[in-house]
Amino acid sequence: MVTFLSGGTGTPKLLDGAATAFSPAETTVVANTGDDVEIGGLLVCPDVDTLLYQGGGILDRETFWGVGDDTDHTHTALQELADAADLPTDPQYLDDERQTAGREIAAWRRFSGVGEFMLIGDRDRAVHVTRTSLLDQGYSLSEATAILADALDVDLDVVPMSDDPVATVVHTPEGPMHFQEFWVHHDGEPAVEDVEFRGADRAEPTPGVLEALADTVVVGPSNPVAGVGPTLALPGVPEALRETTVVVVSPFVGDEAFSGPAVEMMVAVDAVPGTPGLPDAYPFADAFVIDETDDSALDAPTVRTDISIDGREDAARVVEAVTRAVEEVRRPDP
Repeated sequence: MVTFLSGGTGTPKLLDGAATAFSPAETTVVANTGDDVEIGGLLVCPDVDTLLYQGGGILDRETFWGVGDDTDHTHTALQELADAADLPTDPQYLDDERQTAGREIAAWRRFSGVGEFMLIGDRDRAVHVTRTSLLDQGYSLSEATAILADALDVDLDVVPMSDDPVATVVHTPEGPMHFQEFWVHHDGEPAVEDVEFRGADRAEPTPGVLEALADTVVVGPSNPVAGVGPTLALPGVPEALRETTVVVVSPFVGDEAFSGPAVEMMVAVDAVPGTPGLPDAYPFADAFVIDETDDSALDAPTVRTDISIDGREDAARVVEAVTRAVEEVRRPDP
């Protein structure tokens, strides 16, 4: 049994090779929900959906976001209507009172759908409509995710980190903004002053998460702050990880990230950026997998390989390094 902590696109890319070492039926993936966003009344769960679409064989593998070969008629029509009505097309974050009114799971992450600032494909939108409708019928986010996974024939057990609202808010000189506004609309360009996981102190891990963390855990090559940080901010998660075997795959080569604002965010939260900062970001880690060209010296067992992942063969190579690290440090069963 193995559990992956996933956020962004790094860990899903690693999962392309997971089946070479781990049975899908015995693999759980705990997905970040901190960058979920409600737009136009629909709850979009980017990190959960990437895993569902990947497992269902319909992922857009160029972007690792959305459904491959999707159309965007509704998105385009929303843009055209906003232009014709002379309505704003930049992100319209709803006011504080509307952020916490209505659907609780969407708190602190609500945007108007006018001039939709995120491109949502038509088939992708059907998933968001179904998910939101299930939530309105009384299902939890984890229950809705399980229903969608079954519909898409996903073999992995994909589990949202929490059924409660947690919003990743990036503090910038331009003011605080939801992660999606920061990353999608602003291309991650505003300086990062701090990162907040709003609601994490009041949230609980979804049923089964702490149980899954009793298995061997692999922290994938995700942004340690925005990708994995929201999960680690949940009560009980760090404590559970201290009691099990944890292997971390670096998302860096030295002090440079493969993608995304990981370096900037680590600096913003007063962490050493890059591979040298991983032991502080993951103090419960038993071993690390880092790039063969990375000369970082870590005070823990370290397996080196080419950790760049551009396809399934690359992913299988990195997974093989993960299994070597696991075998080196695996804790005996209680």
